[in-house]
Amino acid sequence: MPSQNLERSQQVSEQLRSAFKLLIREMRRDSEPSATGLPLMQTMLLVSVAEHPGIGVAELARMQQVRTPTMSAQVKALVDAGLVARGAPDPIDRRRSSLALTAAGNQRLRELHARRMDWLAQRIARLTPAQIDALEAAIEPLTLIARA
Repeated sequence: MPSQNLERSQQVSEQLRSAFKLLIREMRRDSEPSATGLPLMQTMLLVSVAEHPGIGVAELARMQQVRTPTMSAQVKALVDAGLVARGAPDPIDRRRSSLALTAAGNQRLRELHARRMDWLAQRIARLTPAQIDALEAAIEPLTLIARA
């Protein structure tokens, strides 16, 4: 019985990976600069700054696994666009300044979130009631897998 469970888990894993890959590809397509006005990296940075107000460029670079100069250029573009503001330099490390979303950055993030939720809700609405029930039932185990 345990080997059957492992075999089934492996099959479900492959199917789940394929489904997520397709879903993520479609979500990214919806997040292209032509659709959002921002490159994907800058969209992700808006989310990161919103979730971690006061974060610095070096911390963002580590979080996104990119080099600090690359992150500096992305942050500069967001600052120039009026979506992110730099705080005063850190009194201990003058090279570091905190980052926060501006009102325009918060508004853009709300618009992006609403757009993505609408995109997903429209696709879910195409499912049958039984499929929606199955999807709803899958949320808890998927969350457990993600947090494990």
